[in-house]
Amino acid sequence: MDLFRIIVAIILPPLGVFLQVGLGKHFWLNILLTILGYIPGIVHAVYIIAKTGPEQHVR
Repeated sequence: MDLFRIIVAIILPPLGVFLQVGLGKHFWLNILLTILGYIPGIVHAVYIIAKTGPEQHVR
């Protein structure tokens, strides 16, 4: 499942973060980073997915 989230994070970073943690502070931070630059949004999304691991949700 993480591989799917990482692929989604590369295509649309906020969606990858949303699938991992929901509508929290990390999601909104990722929206901001993606608006400021696509690459920072991807890096943040992959970091959040890798950090939280499977079946964990950051709140």
